[in-house]
Amino acid sequence: MFKNKTVFITGASRGIGKAIGLKLAEAGANIVVTGKSTEPHPKLAGTIHTSAQEMKDAGGDSLAIEMDVRYEDQVELALKKAADHFGGIDIVINNASAINLSDAQHLEMKRFDLMHQVNVRGTYMTSKIAIPYLKVADNPHILNLSPPLNFESKWFGPHLGYSIAKYGMSLCVLGLAEELKPLGIGVNALWPKTVIATAAVRNLLGGEEVIKRARIPQIVADAAFEILSKPSRDTSGNYFIDEEVLSKAGVADFDQYQQVPGNDLLPDFFI
Repeated sequence: MFKNKTVFITGASRGIGKAIGLKLAEAGANIVVTGKSTEPHPKLAGTIHTSAQEMKDAGGDSLAIEMDVRYEDQVELALKKAADHFGGIDIVINNASAINLSDAQHLEMKRFDLMHQVNVRGTYMTSKIAIPYLKVADNPHILNLSPPLNFESKWFGPHLGYSIAKYGMSLCVLGLAEELKPLGIGVNALWPKTVIATAAVRNLLGGEEVIKRARIPQIVADAAFEILSKPSRDTSGNYFIDEEVLSKAGVADFDQYQQVPGNDLLPDFFI
């Protein structure tokens, strides 16, 4: 199903983006690993190059492209390079995201701007520029790593800037799913039910104590695999939750995804 399909992933050097890439690479997909991480970082393991090699080791082909999702020329060039190299693009995964959980009184505008440039504008722009490639693909999908549109004040009061930025990605699903329906391009969102053990969680959201109550990125990757396996014309405009997707697919053992088996899990934001 994914053999020789080309998957373009933003922010794929680590975490959820990398996990999805590895899952699809195991099925024979070509993975385009994009991101800014070209040199090793003391606190963040992995670069686009090391991740691309892992995709190849997993059974797929891969291409590492340095790209800052904030810049139109870089996104255009990356998509063109990917399409020229592999002969097209079948799937776009908008995973790149910036996070800052300050409230409005304390969030610096440069941090607000960064989240909106990466999360909303980056998702919108990558999707927009990819449309000409996707509309000629067989079973084309866009998948955003963003939450269901749950407009409760408790999700906005503590961290308004971040919430607007993530919901902006979800609004892209709402609009693009409708716009691209005649082209047969499926546009969906996927969000984890629980906190996922990533570098961002470890470094920004509470460290090891939170990580101990998280699930591993593999659960999101397995859910993405299920979504992207479906016919794009029949699967669009949905806000999927990883556990719900996998339950419907017949998965019963969710203990396998726990970072520390037996610990109580923390629900993710917006759930």
